Amino acid sequence: MIQSTLTSPPFRADHVGSLLRPKSVADARRMHFQDGKLSEDELREVEDSAIPDLIRMQEEVGLRAVTDGEARRSFWHYDFMGMLDGFDLVEREEGVQFAGIKLRPVFPTISGRLDFPSDHPMLDHFRFVAQHTNVVPKISIPGPSCCHFRTAPEDIAPPEYRDPDALFADIADTYRKAVHAFHDAGCRYLQMDDIFFAYLCDPKHRAEKEAQGQDPDWLIDRYAWMMNEAIRDRPADMVIGMHLCRGNFRSTHAAEGAYDPAADAVFNKTGVDVYFMEYDTERAGGLEPLRLLPKGRKRVLPGFITTKRGELESLDGLKAKFEEASRFADIDQLGIAPQCGFASTEEGNDISEDDQRRKLELVVRTAEAIWGGV
Repeated sequence: MIQSTLTSPPFRADHVGSLLRPKSVADARRMHFQDGKLSEDELREVEDSAIPDLIRMQEEVGLRAVTDGEARRSFWHYDFMGMLDGFDLVEREEGVQFAGIKLRPVFPTISGRLDFPSDHPMLDHFRFVAQHTNVVPKISIPGPSCCHFRTAPEDIAPPEYRDPDALFADIADTYRKAVHAFHDAGCRYLQMDDIFFAYLCDPKHRAEKEAQGQDPDWLIDRYAWMMNEAIRDRPADMVIGMHLCRGNFRSTHAAEGAYDPAADAVFNKTGVDVYFMEYDTERAGGLEPLRLLPKGRKRVLPGFITTKRGELESLDGLKAKFEEASRFADIDQLGIAPQCGFASTEEGNDISEDDQRRKLELVVRTAEAIWGGV
């Protein structure tokens, strides 16, 4: 057993970020956005009352990094993107197809030159968490690739963005400003959910990009370049995490395929410190891509614990999975987290709040059993 002495990120036990929305928040959001019976200030009061309870729950189970559960968001990605200069969110007839279900029909569009505004609301979202915890406050935002992958070519209006390199350069610059703005707000642990590296390992999604005239492998390389550009001059005391998965909407998925096509770029070209990698089903393929993790300080948190179902994994089973993972990566460069958030959208996954807590408790118990602490 490796005795854990970690007091700052990366931690052995962590989670992706989103949590099931408390009933008070879900009801208030419905009354504000659908019924028009609650003002924006009244909605914020409900959120401000509920989020400290979410923070306490994370602290009580033993986590050393906590989030606001993304309780102020509708989507894990679109809210952040829609708050950028140059981005608009548009509602249409049909949403993105997941396995047996469709996402709500909200689509990002690029209407102008992209930039990160100094008053981006999620800076205050982070500050609120920092004010209500004695452990490390973390915020998860969508990674740079989201701005390209989820925006259809016909929804990109600025003529200069017909050159993809110009678009990628502005996305990277926008995120570079975001990284420094969050640092100025006190953030020392920033996570970017850049799941579309994993999507580009799926033959179906690769074919869709090829049909648009885009080489999937070239996109993987460009997405890695964007991430690296965004974070390469980050302050030395700032840890950057990245989450990869294959979609998470009401316990369904949207992609499948092993990490092999993207692993080298993810591990060796992004500059990221911590990797949250989905590994709860055969959809993620084998653990062999972990062999490409470079020796040193980088850390992978394999998501052997699912957030899509309430059944609890066994500690012995998790230990066996880590024994297998250690064949490909040094056990000292591994940790544990669930495979995704519990509520990537405000609808949440098909599990209970008790299930959610038990899963997080299991994350902590696993870290204590393997590394001697979180």
